[in-house]
Amino acid sequence: MRNSFAKGLTSAASKNEEIILFYADIGNNLFNSIKSEAPERVFNAGIAEANMASMAAGAAKMGFKPFIYTITPFTTARNFEQIKVDIAYANLPVVIVGTGSGLSYAALGPTHHSFEDIALMRSLPNMIIVCPADSHELELLLPKIIGLNKPCYFRIGKKNEPIITQGTSDLELGKANILEEGKDIAIFSSGTSAPLAQEVAQALHQLGKEPEFVSFHTIKPLDEQYLKKCSTRFKHIVTIEEHNVQGGFGSAILEFFNEQQLCCNIHRFGIHDQFIDKVGSRSSALEKTGLTTSSIVESLKLRGVI
Repeated sequence: MRNSFAKGLTSAASKNEEIILFYADIGNNLFNSIKSEAPERVFNAGIAEANMASMAAGAAKMGFKPFIYTITPFTTARNFEQIKVDIAYANLPVVIVGTGSGLSYAALGPTHHSFEDIALMRSLPNMIIVCPADSHELELLLPKIIGLNKPCYFRIGKKNEPIITQGTSDLELGKANILEEGKDIAIFSSGTSAPLAQEVAQALHQLGKEPEFVSFHTIKPLDEQYLKKCSTRFKHIVTIEEHNVQGGFGSAILEFFNEQQLCCNIHRFGIHDQFIDKVGSRSSALEKTGLTTSSIVESLKLRGVI
């Protein structure tokens, strides 16, 4: 996904001289193309993420459309105060890009895990949150994010994520991407959890269900019109995310249904409220937290959903 981001940003920067990139001493080779295209608008801010956020805010004040880029925990948590005060409070058009979201960097331990970032960004007024499911969604959404003229958190994967949204030709920020229509149960995914959600939907098909499979690439704002319709169409909604079950995508869905006084059973699946301190592969970390098809299906059986 990060390669698609670099390619898309290079293309956009070649057409729009307002686009500027700050990166925190990673992706040096990744951004060779944009360095060649617009060398005067690409800056290695070093391992100084707080400074990077403030530099981007200053650039936005000068009329640029800045992007800041580094590994997700360092582009959100390490510089949270600067994002809050310099970017969100000032309502500046800075795009905060977090790469390797969730457990993409599982082998590097809890310092590089990112399952609190959505909760942090959701808490900030003016902040838009976009989590593409794959490179295809990323390519379609990137131009729309540039046109927002507002603060945006762009949560992307690392590399080699499977493409599952190929049939989609157009997307709208704030509108759910319905990948498969159904009638018995709804499966909502956020970001890189989409392949897992697709597997769960396929497993439910084998059990005689007809699930609706949806990519919620925009977490803030949610597609409220679609969700209101869901409250009359489905008895159960399953949310799947590579983020803490508290404060993330599933929480946003649950809060919306509660605030609107809509009746629906919300079943949230994500990372448990605990650190994953045993270093291993991404797949082993996901298994440890129960983010596997078999674990989710078994849980739904125990809950009487299927």
